[in-house]
Amino acid sequence: MIHTAVLKKEVLEYLDPKQNENFVDCTVGEGGHSEDILKKNGPEGKVLGIDLDPHQIGAAQWLHVQFKDRIILVNDSYANLTEIIERKEFGPVNGILLDLGMSSAQLEAAQKGFSFQIDQGLDMRYNDEGGYTLTAEKIVNEYPEEKIAEILEEYGEEKFAKKIAKNIVEQRKQGRIKTTFQLIEIIKDATPSAYWRGKIHYATRTFQAIRIAVNDELENVKRVLPQAISILASEGRLAVISFHSLEDRIVKNFFASESKTTHGVPRIKILTKKPITASRDELSKNPRSRSAKLRVAVKI
Repeated sequence: MIHTAVLKKEVLEYLDPKQNENFVDCTVGEGGHSEDILKKNGPEGKVLGIDLDPHQIGAAQWLHVQFKDRIILVNDSYANLTEIIERKEFGPVNGILLDLGMSSAQLEAAQKGFSFQIDQGLDMRYNDEGGYTLTAEKIVNEYPEEKIAEILEEYGEEKFAKKIAKNIVEQRKQGRIKTTFQLIEIIKDATPSAYWRGKIHYATRTFQAIRIAVNDELENVKRVLPQAISILASEGRLAVISFHSLEDRIVKNFFASESKTTHGVPRIKILTKKPITASRDELSKNPRSRSAKLRVAVKI
């Protein structure tokens, strides 16, 4: 499946790239948003595209064919944004985009275990190189019951977290839990039948929670936001697309804090009083855009 970048029209409108301006795409994915920016910021403007997943960096290589050295691709975590900017001597930075969603390619990547529709190993790492050793398999087989329940409650907002955690611990006594289908059955056995018929798959929240824990996603969002504001040039814009309430809450609270005058001069002005969501037309073409929320601020 080809990944479709969400809220493309809205992102381009709010970032408003001009000739020769420079932008950072902190989650370049397969290059959909970066392509739009590069079409607007020529002839000298550049995009620094970052992605923790080396496969995503590979998927974005096509941008070099069309835009040559105007696209710079880096396989790293956006939590290291300041260091990456310094290492690449990139700037001034007129806009930064954070698209916190997963691409279709990641969801369906072989042996990663992101999708509960395919029987795969329980990995869930965006990057399985460079010292990233924590996997979903390690969490479900080695973490204590209380810690698993805490992860499912905090990161998945799973109301049956304690029952699922208890069943995981019970089942692993019979042998190591190694695959997505094994985990799905454990979740199913721990939840009432009415839950199986809900709007979303009964395993969704558990898989989301474990993926967030494996990749330290929420902490990385908290780390990158202040770096982004510091890096931006005056009048530079920060656009963040989140896909679940925990991410959106972090962004909302950060923007609110940075726009207040309580501790002196505000650092940003919020451009989106309410988060921007997908249009009816986009929803019909790309159902995965239904949970996307875009918030944008400009550096004062």
